[in-house]
Amino acid sequence: MTASPARAAVPSALRRARDAVTPATRDFLSRLDDTSAAIVAYHLGWTDAAGVPTRGGGGKAVRPALATLSAQAAGAPAQVGIPGAVAAELVHNFSLVHDDVMDGDTERRHRPTVWAVWGTTSAILTGDAMLALAQEVLLESPSPHRAAAARLLAEATRNLIRGQVLDVAFEQRHEVSLAECLDMVSGKTGALLRASAMIGAVLAGAPADVIDALSTFGAELGIAFQLVDDLLGIWGDPATTGKPVFSDLRSRKKSLPVTYVLSQGGLAARELASWFRTASPDRSSANGPSPEMSPRDGEARAADLIETAGGRQWAADEARRRIEAATQALHAVPMPAGPRAELIAIAHFIVEREA
Repeated sequence: MTASPARAAVPSALRRARDAVTPATRDFLSRLDDTSAAIVAYHLGWTDAAGVPTRGGGGKAVRPALATLSAQAAGAPAQVGIPGAVAAELVHNFSLVHDDVMDGDTERRHRPTVWAVWGTTSAILTGDAMLALAQEVLLESPSPHRAAAARLLAEATRNLIRGQVLDVAFEQRHEVSLAECLDMVSGKTGALLRASAMIGAVLAGAPADVIDALSTFGAELGIAFQLVDDLLGIWGDPATTGKPVFSDLRSRKKSLPVTYVLSQGGLAARELASWFRTASPDRSSANGPSPEMSPRDGEARAADLIETAGGRQWAADEARRRIEAATQALHAVPMPAGPRAELIAIAHFIVEREA
């Protein structure tokens, strides 16, 4: 992330997963009331706010791709993983709609967020509808292992919420350790990616060693995903990410690069910690970067402190280390070469992406 490499090519598995999952998702969304179905269609990028169909769709389809490839990694057709793919994507989008409400974000993927268009009540209900529908999808799977898959997703959702609770709690604390931050990320981001990487194999009735390897792969991938997200939240290009420059610093988010620097001690850590104690995220601290600075200058100074103290480089290196651990897990068990290679390609895309 410290250099400026060419934009990573999007793995073909992501496109295939989106093409396979979208029709199945549309079928299940027809069970919702008309209002909720219309809001979900907007959130997923299928329509505009007036319900007019749009070209393309939202999201990278990482979780659906992991679910279908994990079925193939177990020697089953990709179709076996489709219910897991649809369910995981519904849970992911439930969390996004609710996150936008909690964070007060008014834009996602370069469009107004659900709550910004329809209000918080509709956003909460729409998220709830997607969460409930995810379990229906799994429980109606033809797989004899559907109950195990449903339990896996329920546990992942519980851990996702645990991670979100910790993330909210960290906003009220001046000190958060790196270990605590990693634990939070393993829930908030890692739990669903881990479940997505396992769920197709679970539906396929894969051996325990294959499921365990996919579990490790998904867990490591989840940490790497969040590390890159945190880098983009500070140094990402707003035109690509759809977020303002220094967006995570503006909201005083104690992300992994920040927590790493704070854990190292020294002058940079003390100045950064002082800035993070600012009562309002809209003004610079009188004890951190100079009180004469504008809010934007204060955020730029904080970003410089994080980079100078090694937080940016550590996060980039740690993301690559996590991907290497994820790759090694897949090579440790028997698995068809094609799905293994595509899972690894998705992992590398995640650490090289720009949004």
